[in-house]
Amino acid sequence: MGVQNLEKLGEELRRSGQAERLKALSSTADGQRLGQMVDRSALSEALKKGDAEALRGIMSRVLATAEGQRLSAEVQKLLREKGHG
Repeated sequence: MGVQNLEKLGEELRRSGQAERLKALSSTADGQRLGQMVDRSALSEALKKGDAEALRGIMSRVLATAEGQRLSAEVQKLLREKGHG
């Protein structure tokens, strides 16, 4: 998924109200733990540059954790509810 597609998805999520639900997930215990694990500067840089390989690496590390897998399942559930998945 390219950066433009992510931006489009983000806008759709904001319009549908799902963005707030996703934001709430970041406040969960799993979300907090993952936030501490992720190198925010590397993530920000990868997003700014549209560096898909770096983003894949970050996501792979996140999804390798139990917390990442649980949050991924929750995100997929939210997206399915609005027909995005």
